[in-house]
Amino acid sequence: MIFRQLFDLTSSTYTYLLACSRTREAILIDPVFEQVQRDIALVQELGLKLQLVLDTHCHADHVTAAWLLKQKTGCAIASAKAIGASDVDRSLQEDDVIAFGDESLTVLATPGHTDGCLTYVTADQSMAFTGDALLIRGCGRCDFQQGSAKTLFHSLTTKLLTLPDQCAIYPGHDYSGRTQTTVAEEKAFNARVGGSASEQDFVGYMDNMQLPHPKLMDHAVPANLKSGKPADGEVKTEPDWAPIHYTFSGVPEVDAEWVISHRDQVHVLDVRETNELESPVDRLTDTQVIPLGQLRGATESVPQDKPVVCLCRSGRRSAMAVAILQKAGFDRVANISGGMLRWQELQ
Repeated sequence: MIFRQLFDLTSSTYTYLLACSRTREAILIDPVFEQVQRDIALVQELGLKLQLVLDTHCHADHVTAAWLLKQKTGCAIASAKAIGASDVDRSLQEDDVIAFGDESLTVLATPGHTDGCLTYVTADQSMAFTGDALLIRGCGRCDFQQGSAKTLFHSLTTKLLTLPDQCAIYPGHDYSGRTQTTVAEEKAFNARVGGSASEQDFVGYMDNMQLPHPKLMDHAVPANLKSGKPADGEVKTEPDWAPIHYTFSGVPEVDAEWVISHRDQVHVLDVRETNELESPVDRLTDTQVIPLGQLRGATESVPQDKPVVCLCRSGRRSAMAVAILQKAGFDRVANISGGMLRWQELQ
């Protein structure tokens, strides 16, 4: 089987590409809206045919790319019947089998993090894609979307941790750079359910975590209940001057890595305040500086002979700068994803 593990830096989400090496039929698990171009490029480079997009649950930290991938590739969409999302071609339940060529996944219902969590297990039980139900040395929170610590304990102890010890666990996220674990490791070392933890231990731990409200939940959950379909139901036309990807809100973005290696092909517009640029470390050479608050009255000073890429500290203010320039008639403009923080990571 062809297998690739992909990562979205912003949401720390893992996306998994699986394909039959004979028929080249492929599936994607937990694709991220902003990473559509990356995922399609990989499918094409490997000579695969994307058949199906699967989500492990209704995500609260990112928007799924399911709908957009269907528009671009013709693939089908599958998710848990319990979610009740729209634009779904196949509603999945316990023991359903997902076939792609000579390969297949079996569906396990593993609720608790949310009521619509699914785990996908390979036919030989050598790999399990657990979403947020089981993480590496942890598990998903249980305080929203009908989550229940008691239910999750049952899903973990009677389903996931009863898989073969050598079964590789591939989670939906990891925030520490870890890529996989095994059933045996989690049975022994998982901080919440491993060792001799009882249901009372687990529920007491989970009920007292007091985690902050997910930052994107109010945006992501409603979007994911529509399989990631934007409000306008339109697929954005992709520019050809750079590997542009769009945020779910429609902002064109380009990775800082690409800008760094193509500096001579773009005009960098820095919209930070002047007091943020006092240190040479914080200021880039060969850039135009117009603070965001002044940009609406200064768009005519921004040259259009090259595409314009907007920069700020984190990529938030520069996203608004893109909107201002678009309204002023700029058609070759994009936000630098992650802003100066990401730029400095690459230096």
